[in-house]
Amino acid sequence: MSVVRETKLPGVGVRHEFTTRDGSDVAVVVHHDGRREIMTYEQQDPDACTSVVTLSETDTQTLAEILGVSHVTETVAAVRQDIEGLAIEWIELSAKSDLAGASIGSGGFRTKTGASIVAVMRNDQPIPAPDADFVLSGGDVLVAVGTSEGLLALRSLLDH
Repeated sequence: MSVVRETKLPGVGVRHEFTTRDGSDVAVVVHHDGRREIMTYEQQDPDACTSVVTLSETDTQTLAEILGVSHVTETVAAVRQDIEGLAIEWIELSAKSDLAGASIGSGGFRTKTGASIVAVMRNDQPIPAPDADFVLSGGDVLVAVGTSEGLLALRSLLDH
């Protein structure tokens, strides 16, 4: 297995980089909102990026399935659920959502789903512990805590 070099990118996420057997450098930037960017670099000039592919959270899961890591993902998800029945998810609020422009309190998220919004990432800036008057915007990434059922219900509510 290749050595993976990890670099924390404040306000962005984490960059994972490795060199393939043929000498190509590949990097994956994991953003706080769940997006991934896969980049490759020229062998002659490691600073020259030759291609970038941006993947949503769903795209990332699809690619992982194709690459055969689904069993690892399922195991991690199961372990995560065993921690007192709680899980954490990052959910992007679509600009098309009816709840874009609504406050957390008026959305009644915790009452309706049992999941709590514990932070919001807006323009790569974290907003910890937003209060009930905090107004959500399209593109916000909500950090939510709850049971798997509650998080599924919250995701469904936010998608409408």
